[in-house]
Amino acid sequence: MKITMQNRSKRTSRAGACHTLRIGIAVLLVSPFASWAQAQTPTGEDRKESSTHQAHAATKAHHDTRAAEAKREAKYADAKKDSSKAMDPMQGMDHSKMEGMDHSQMEGMDHSQMQGMDHSKMEGMDHGQMQGMDHSKMDGMDHSQMQGNDPSKMEGMDHSQMQGMDPSKMEGMDHSQMQGMDHSKMDGMDPSKKPAMDMGSMNMQGGSAPPDARDPDYSDGVDAGAMSGMGGMHGHSLLGSVIVDRLEQFHGDDANGQAIDAQAWYGSDLNKLWFKLDGERSDGRLGATRSELLWNRAFATYWGWQAGARHDFGEGPGRNWAAFGLQGLAPYWFDVQATAYIGEAGRTALRVEAEYELLLTQRLILQPDVEVNVYGKNDAARGIGSGFSDIDVGLRLRYEITRKFAPYVGVVWSRKFGKTADFARADFGQVEDTQLVAGVRLWF
Repeated sequence: MKITMQNRSKRTSRAGACHTLRIGIAVLLVSPFASWAQAQTPTGEDRKESSTHQAHAATKAHHDTRAAEAKREAKYADAKKDSSKAMDPMQGMDHSKMEGMDHSQMEGMDHSQMQGMDHSKMEGMDHGQMQGMDHSKMDGMDHSQMQGNDPSKMEGMDHSQMQGMDPSKMEGMDHSQMQGMDHSKMDGMDPSKKPAMDMGSMNMQGGSAPPDARDPDYSDGVDAGAMSGMGGMHGHSLLGSVIVDRLEQFHGDDANGQAIDAQAWYGSDLNKLWFKLDGERSDGRLGATRSELLWNRAFATYWGWQAGARHDFGEGPGRNWAAFGLQGLAPYWFDVQATAYIGEAGRTALRVEAEYELLLTQRLILQPDVEVNVYGKNDAARGIGSGFSDIDVGLRLRYEITRKFAPYVGVVWSRKFGKTADFARADFGQVEDTQLVAGVRLWF
């Protein structure tokens, strides 16, 4: 029995030691987590500070919400105010002066806000915007006196029910734009009786001008009489001029001598009489010289037709020609002459001349020119062959001391072709020649 009790006591002591060991191990395991949890758990001061921040945030959010709501309410109030103004343009109207108009029958129309509005003077009033207003019950209301009313916007308005309305007095009112309007029910307005409408009182364009109206040409009754000192503006004055384009001395391989190219005219702007002279003198003998007498008729600005006679003299027998051509100022300021000739014994000829003036300065002028002659048949007595006969190309530089007097120097190249060249060779003459020239240009 004693042994048994000792055994039990040993077992009890070992069990207690084991239990104590388990508790110690548990404490060791739990203590780190307890320390971490204690560190994460806020203290009383932390909890107080956090609560204060939360309260401030909630207050700020509440204030922001209230401010947003107030802003929305203000915008809504403004929109409602604008809408009320747009939907109810009849504020300030005095309905008290509208005789024969029963406002009690106007369903859906709020007259309580129409303060001081005078319907009898409805200038500039747009009835097209009055939604919900029943005009069919406005007995005695005369819409013809509503100046400035735009009938094109009166959608859904039935004028056929308006008793006492006189359609003949609706000046300037276009019923064709009124959608939904039945004209067939309008008393006094029968489309089949259009002559009954008085158009005399309607202000329309056309008709007689008032007595005090200005003349269409602003002349105030003063006719266009002769203007003092302006009698020569219409091309009727007779004028004249002499132009010596080239009066020069030339020196060439073939010969030396003098040459002239001059022209004179007299007449008006439309009609002129021209005289032209072009020739030369060499070795004391008169060379081939051409003279022309032409009538010039202007047909365009700077251009005129020319017709007349030509006479050749000097070297060889004289020849007579009928001349037809034109002369004028081509685009880019080229002075052009082109003349066709018909002579005796079936002779024909064509002469074309062009020149240009290049202003290096206001006084120093470079003038190139070219002249071409073509003949229809041979004329051995004058050394002329058929076809393309000859060409002269010149370049002269002049200095205008005055516009009427200008000395110059230059160079001229000439060449004969075809049968004309053959006649020159047979006469021991030059086919091609280059000449140095010096002379003066004059005009009077």
